[in-house]
Amino acid sequence: MEHTENLDPHHDCNSGSRRTSHHSDKVKNNLASRLNRIEGQIRGIKGMIEKDVYCDDVLNQIAAVQSALNAVGRLLLEGHMKSCVIERIQEGDQEVIDELLKTMNKLMK
Repeated sequence: MEHTENLDPHHDCNSGSRRTSHHSDKVKNNLASRLNRIEGQIRGIKGMIEKDVYCDDVLNQIAAVQSALNAVGRLLLEGHMKSCVIERIQEGDQEVIDELLKTMNKLMK
């Protein structure tokens, strides 16, 4: 598994009324680049279907997209756990555990 960049330890995950993430520019660029590739793969799959490409080939491309999305999710989850989750637990906010479990259940479906 790839590791995320160091996150800004001075940023508060709960700042203001809206929670935000605090990824470095390098991490954001990495995630955006991955998502751009995934977007291109999706367009490619659409084109394959329009061209009546053999179903097994399309299904293999779908599996590749799912794997790529899972990789993005793992990177985000790792960063979230190493920053916001730890911060909130240290602040005494135990609700973050239930939130994390719900999110992980959604990711694992």
